[in-house]
Order: sequence, then C-alpha cells, then structure tokens
Amino acid sequence: MRLVRLTPDYQFSEFDCGDGDLNDFLVEDAKPFLDKRIANTYILEDEGRIVAYFCLLNDKISRLEVTNSRWKSIKDSFPEGKRFRSYPSIKIGRFAVSQDYRGRQIGSELLSTIKYLLGNGQNLSAFRFITVDAYLSAIQFYEKNGFKILTQKEEDEHTRLMYYDMMEV
Repeated sequence: MRLVRLTPDYQFSEFDCGDGDLNDFLVEDAKPFLDKRIANTYILEDEGRIVAYFCLLNDKISRLEVTNSRWKSIKDSFPEGKRFRSYPSIKIGRFAVSQDYRGRQIGSELLSTIKYLLGNGQNLSAFRFITVDAYLSAIQFYEKNGFKILTQKEEDEHTRLMYYDMMEV
C-alpha cells in the first residue's frame, strides 16, 4: 500500500465506503478543494485500488465553541503568558475507508500515520491540535484513537467536534 497526495491529473478508481456524502466528496469535491486551496486530499492505494482517503485543512480551536470545562483543560496546558482565545489546529475534513477493507484496522493505522506525519514532518506552519467533525457513528472510533469531544452539544444533527492534542504523540 502507498499513500499519495491528490494531484489535478489523478485518475480515480472505484471507491465505496458506504456513505454517499464521503464517496461524493472524493470524486466531486476533492480536486476543486485542491484547486481553490481549501484542503489537500491524500489517498491510500493498494495495487491501483483506493483503500481509504482523508483530507487536511487549517482550523482553530476557539474559546467561543468549547465548553468551559474543556476550555479550562486546553488553556491550562499552556503557560500563563501564552493563553489565547484560540489555538491553531489542522482539521481532518474527510476520512473514509473502503467497505472492501473494513475490519483490518486500516482506519486506526491511517490516523496513526496522520499523527506521525503531522508531528514529525516538515510543516511550514505550527499547530497544536488535530480537529475533526466526527460523524456520530464514528465518535467511538476517534475516541479509541485518542480524540476527545470538544463540545457537549452536537455541531449539527450528524457530527460532533473532536480534537487530538499533538503533544500526546
């Protein structure tokens, strides 16, 4: 298997993760998001088949969107003079694994790879957290991989904002 960054000339093979929104994003939105500099998409391939994909974009954790108790724990992880109203993060905008590859721990391995690449890569910009708008059905998966719920209320009826502190890598 190999991880490749989406390019404008990338030729998609079939992909079905079982969620129409995630399937459609890959073939309809990933290239326009790349072109408009909104998000970069990465594809895990296995002999020409798309196994999984994720996209990354810039984000922030803001005091305005976090519960008081969660904000206190985030704020307290910074020295007194370095406490701000928001902290930089990188968001996992989309994350999907093909139904054909489910049950093989590929999602967890891919999240570990993302953490490793972001924590040890040649990032031109600094960030402290990884955020994700997790589907309600995926919250347990993200919690198993070290993410914590950032807000007590649902962002909408389908997702919940979660975060991972890169100091835990």
